[in-house]
Parts: sequence; structure tokens; C-alpha cells
Amino acid sequence: MVRLEAFAALVLDENQRQNLIAKPTEPHIWRRHIADSAQLIANVSRETLGPNAAGPWLDLGSGPGFPGLVIASLCPNMPVVLVESRARRVEFLEKCIAALELRKCRVEGQRLERVTPFAARAISARAFAPLPKLLSLSAPFSTATTAYVLPKGRSAAQELEALKPSIRAMFHVKHSLTDPDAGIIVKV
Repeated sequence: MVRLEAFAALVLDENQRQNLIAKPTEPHIWRRHIADSAQLIANVSRETLGPNAAGPWLDLGSGPGFPGLVIASLCPNMPVVLVESRARRVEFLEKCIAALELRKCRVEGQRLERVTPFAARAISARAFAPLPKLLSLSAPFSTATTAYVLPKGRSAAQELEALKPSIRAMFHVKHSLTDPDAGIIVKV
């Protein structure tokens, strides 16, 4: 909780300089951003979070650190890689990693297409890209055991339905715990 409280303070402070989260959501940062990110952990197997899982948790388009820095804060012994191409956001993420002492978390400050592929234990992305593009871009990091946890809001079921049946069969939609109208596309 201490890390999450410090992270929330860092986000709110930096939000005065760059638009990390929408101003109207500032008073609701715990439910709208932190709890919304933290719930992703409940959607992966215990083995995915354990020390024997292969590869790091990969968070695409990390922006202000949702969900990646929340995941890293809750599981500080699990490697987490944040991918963010915007320089000011990268600088903010690196500042947070240092301040929160997240020794197993790092930032890839470039577009995902330029990151050297590695096997990821889990892939998350919040507001990164439409589902077909997200799956295509993340494919080099995915293995048969890679879990996907993709908060997609109200469009989750529609985005999943638009996939080819063979790909769609690997995923399902779980209801968000923080927004009754939102869904999370999951592959475990």
C-alpha cells in the first residue's frame, strides 16, 4: 500500500505538468486507475505470477504506469517491462521506478515494433490499440503459456467478436470489478 500511495501521489503531482490522467478522474484515482489496474492480477494464474514463470510481465503503451507500475508495485519480485514511446512519459515512468524502488521493473522507451522480442509471462495493455493490431504487435512476445489481460472497457465483447473464430476461441471476456459496464479480454 505504501508503494501504491506514493505512486498515486507521483501521478497526481505530474498530472499538473503533463496530461497523464483526465482531470475529472483525479479524485477517483484509486478506483478508476489503481484498483482497475490491480484487478488484472486476479485474472492470471498463480503460476503466471510465481518465480518459475518464464519471462517478465509486459505492459504495452504504459503511459502513466497503468496497469504496469501498479502490477510491479504489487509484485515487486516479478520482472515487469513497460513499453512507452513518448519521451516525457518514459522520463516519468523511470522517475517512478526509482522512487518506488522497483528493482525488477524497467522501461523500454521506444515503439513496441523496435523492442527486441522476448517471451512474456503476461501481456497487458490499457488503451493501447484496437484488439487485432494489439495481438499482431504483441505476437513476437507471446508463447503458448503467455497470459493476456487486456482491459477494453465497454468495447471488450465487440472487439473480441470481430476476431477470426480461431483466434477468438483462445480468449474470453471477464467483467471488470471496478466498472460494471467494462470488460477485460483474457487468455490464461
